[in-house]
Amino acid sequence: MKAMTLKAPGGLDNLVMTDIEPVAPGPGEIQVEVKASSLNFHDYAVVAGLIPVEDGRIPMSDGAGTVTAVGEGVSAFAVGDRVLSYFFPHWPAGRPDFSSVQGVPGDMAQGFAAQTVTRPASHFSRMPSNLDFAAASTLTCAGLTAWRAMMVETHLRPGDWVLVQGSGGVSIFALQFARMMGCNVIATSSSDEKLARMSELGAQHLINYRQVENWGDKALEITGGRGVDLVVEVGGPATVPQSVRAVAFGGCVSMIGVLTGFAGEVPTTELFQKNARISGITVGSQQQQADMIAAVEANNLQPVVDIQFPLAELADAFRHQEAHKHFGKICVEI
Repeated sequence: MKAMTLKAPGGLDNLVMTDIEPVAPGPGEIQVEVKASSLNFHDYAVVAGLIPVEDGRIPMSDGAGTVTAVGEGVSAFAVGDRVLSYFFPHWPAGRPDFSSVQGVPGDMAQGFAAQTVTRPASHFSRMPSNLDFAAASTLTCAGLTAWRAMMVETHLRPGDWVLVQGSGGVSIFALQFARMMGCNVIATSSSDEKLARMSELGAQHLINYRQVENWGDKALEITGGRGVDLVVEVGGPATVPQSVRAVAFGGCVSMIGVLTGFAGEVPTTELFQKNARISGITVGSQQQQADMIAAVEANNLQPVVDIQFPLAELADAFRHQEAHKHFGKICVEI
């Protein structure tokens, strides 16, 4: 079987296709034929060497596939079942702690850029019945991050306002979930073409942030001075001041990404005057994944897949990500 491995110290040119031997599942384990994965910024940070990993690490945190063998004592899955990985295999439910966010595939453990994996059955959930493997693979990191920000941390209600930044995976999922539950959506992007596509997905208000530098004020104008209940913040330091400007009294800025850097100024006075908060979000729990899957099935939600690459072209997939050409998710066929 084949797997893509990363030679230390990382870099796209250090991704190497390698032969691996399938491993028979032991007690409590399942063997999975991996069918698809999808790219996240976290995966890019690993392969680019921004997150140091062991030499020979198999990258990719997302995985969707079919069970090919089960070990002794496994009752949750049977051969032929379609399964989905967990980003945090040790976080079943509740609030996170240090131990629950260990063991991330592709980073702290071997990932899913491989034709076969053998893991504890507890590291997998069932796949949504309405999705193919590529679409399902987009849920475990980007989809669940958006779900937690909207459904767990902020408890949005129909008619509330959500602002999403850009057209990456988390932002598109947030747009889809928001419209699914009847929220109003403001979408920002530097591309009018991408904004038009976000409009097709249901965003009612569009802001090109290259043309409207103070887009926080524009969001206040759109909402009649009220502000938005949730900002899905993926930019980081360069966008936080405008996010705080846009947020409503008692609202939330869900800090999800740091695309513009790792540190910066926060307008703290405006934040506390609004009684608003910034909430850090890192994916979600296994229970939250189960809830998300149920919602995806009930609403026949279809993740937006931009393009698919074969496993052998994983480096090119990351170059496509680097170029910021994608709309939604980039997937890998395995």
